[in-house]
Amino acid sequence: MTPAEQRAKRIKVVAFDIDGVMTNGGLMLGDDGLEYKTFHSLDGLGLKMLKASGITMAIVTARSSNVVSVRAKNIGVTHIYQGAENKLIAFQNLIADLGVTAEECAFMGDDVVDLPPMRRAGLAVTVPHAMPLVKQHAHYVTERQAGMGAVRELCELIMKAQGTFDEQMAPFLI
Repeated sequence: MTPAEQRAKRIKVVAFDIDGVMTNGGLMLGDDGLEYKTFHSLDGLGLKMLKASGITMAIVTARSSNVVSVRAKNIGVTHIYQGAENKLIAFQNLIADLGVTAEECAFMGDDVVDLPPMRRAGLAVTVPHAMPLVKQHAHYVTERQAGMGAVRELCELIMKAQGTFDEQMAPFLI
């Protein structure tokens, strides 16, 4: 078992950044002033399976967007911290609200603003295009790109480490 898989065995909560993690990092702004984001269905199903495995999920993002609220509702994320310019404070509030330790949490981010919670989390995860300093402090760098299944990869890593992957796959293998 790899060191990242060992860490994943203890995870009870996973917090995700949005831009550059759940999306490819691009910000699409329309003439109407609305913000648009593209999410991948692979990630959505992975998040639903992770939740069904008993893992609590959260979103911690510095930006505020209605589309994030809609996506969170669609995938069953109830802990949402938008406009979190200080992500460490949001992370600390999350673990206090849920009564877990930082070591029982994973944090997935891609830029230096994500480093404070990543450096405290039991499992710090990033994506291939992340800033070099972020990759240096990550316990795991996904093979899949942000917005293209990187979140799903983390979901499956945790489920496999915790022995819930086969149960989640069973309905698809009938």
